[in-house]
Amino acid sequence: MTTTPLDTAAAEQPPHPPDDEIDAWQAAPDDLGFDDDERGSSEGAIVVLRRGLRQSEELRQGLATTVGMGLSVAAGRLAVPVLLEQTIDNGVLDASGVDPSAVLSAATVMGIIVVAAAVVSWLTQRRLVTRAEAGIANLRIAAFDKVHELSIADHNETKRGVLVARVTSDAESLSRFAQWGLYSWTINPTVILGTFCVLAWYSPWLALIVAVSYSPVIPTMRWLQIRQLAAYDLLRTRVGEMLAAFSEAVMGAAVVRAYGAQERTRDQLDESIAARYRARIRANKYMAGVFVIGDLFGALAFVGVLVAGLAQRDAWGIGGGELIACLFLTTLLHGPIAELGETMDQTQTAVAGWRKILNLLDHPVDVAEADPGIALPHGPVEVVADGVTFAYRDAEPVVHDVSVTIPAGTNVAIVGETGSGKTTFAKLLCRLADPIGGTIRLNGVDLPDLSHESRLATVRMVPQDGFLFDTSIRENVRYGRPGASDADIERAFERLELTWWVDKLPDGLATDVGERGDNLSVGERQLVALARAALADPGLLILDEATSAVDPETDQALTTAIARLAVDRTLVSIAHRLATAEAADLILVFDDGRLVEQGSHDVLVDGEGIYARLHRAWVGNTRSVG
Repeated sequence: MTTTPLDTAAAEQPPHPPDDEIDAWQAAPDDLGFDDDERGSSEGAIVVLRRGLRQSEELRQGLATTVGMGLSVAAGRLAVPVLLEQTIDNGVLDASGVDPSAVLSAATVMGIIVVAAAVVSWLTQRRLVTRAEAGIANLRIAAFDKVHELSIADHNETKRGVLVARVTSDAESLSRFAQWGLYSWTINPTVILGTFCVLAWYSPWLALIVAVSYSPVIPTMRWLQIRQLAAYDLLRTRVGEMLAAFSEAVMGAAVVRAYGAQERTRDQLDESIAARYRARIRANKYMAGVFVIGDLFGALAFVGVLVAGLAQRDAWGIGGGELIACLFLTTLLHGPIAELGETMDQTQTAVAGWRKILNLLDHPVDVAEADPGIALPHGPVEVVADGVTFAYRDAEPVVHDVSVTIPAGTNVAIVGETGSGKTTFAKLLCRLADPIGGTIRLNGVDLPDLSHESRLATVRMVPQDGFLFDTSIRENVRYGRPGASDADIERAFERLELTWWVDKLPDGLATDVGERGDNLSVGERQLVALARAALADPGLLILDEATSAVDPETDQALTTAIARLAVDRTLVSIAHRLATAEAADLILVFDDGRLVEQGSHDVLVDGEGIYARLHRAWVGNTRSVG
């Protein structure tokens, strides 16, 4: 028999697992390094709700109207037992006998009230869901935009699956709450308060019995709510970790199969599934407790009203209709309190997810865009780096005091051993992060002072993996300049002398590339990425070794395309192969995050520095392979 992760987790855990994991987790920092001091407390839930309402204008608009509609629904529910009491005492138990017309009139009025309350209830819930879904949709968009505003330090420190969870599962938990939880919180508190008021009007003693019966609910609910909120925060974290593990396993499926790592990968997935399972069970423990509390004390309240009402009927002056109405009200009170468990369950889930989304939205942006900012004219860009230093968060700097001037229109190659800081420096030129020291200027303008639109139009980077979206080649290239015509895209391939390659494709530019471009080879993906860059036509183009790991024919096509791209712009190539450096006008040599050499190939290769040593080793390897 196959053992599932849930079987394993259930076998390893006691029926009610201890809360050590929650306590340890509450003391730890939240995702993305947030310090959430309010996690697991009732004050924290209130703070989250206030923050969320400030963030979502759609939820705030018309809130008073929605609450008013909810109050009318609650009033309609409370009117029924009052009319029932009047009907029984005046139309059935009256000394003059049964009055059919009075009973019929009362029944008609009650029917109208029930129907009206049902219609208003439907309108209220529809209004809540419509506005809430609009707010959640905008919240998803804001979270998505914020993910793309995060710096490379944030992305390096956070698993991609966790960020995906913020936009997907966390937002979805809030959506489920909006569909029912908000409605419940609008109606039920009014029903509970109104029920106690009507009970007190009929008989203060019976109202007191009901209040005493339910009195343990308040401290017990508060204790459960504190623990439940922490449990659901932990659950949302475990969901994000599980999504991250699955995403990694799916994206790396080819490597897993090639190296026979199925068992190890399965163990990692089993661990993440089991952790999520344990968190879910722990959260459900508190939800189950809330349900039991509602049923238990509701039954006690009903029995107490029935026994005391019959025993003290004459002493307390309670009529038959009033006693029936009180029993009806006690039953009516049981419903909202019993629903409190499910309402609180959805609320805690929503608050936990909401908090994580809001923490993402409130996370400070390392790369703040200038508003309005300076626009650069189209054309080759001069790059000046002056004392540039960069570190990831509180770690040691990975780029140290780099100063260099790159004239406009220069073909530059950045070389160095793995981990020397060359890729990080290139990312700083794209402003994927800002240096912690020094400045970078383009055509004399500090990079942070450029407008967002001008920077995107001026600087583009083609990464080594050549990421493609699951659509046609034409649409992938169009990402370089949204709104470009098909003719513009065709001219981009012509400019790079790649028309012959397009003609070889089964459907030409309409050829589907597959997920992440898997229908194309590594080199073909790079050809599409270069065409995308050509369509964008930036003044500064950065290539992360576009010619690595490709076949000879594609290598020649890439070399030609890059040469064509270098015309009339500044080109910076991160060169893992020194053949790229040989063709450059200027070579920058990085070592341990520092710029240690710069000059032309002829000058550097005749010296005794790092470049000369790397070049001799590369030439020797090339000859031995040949």
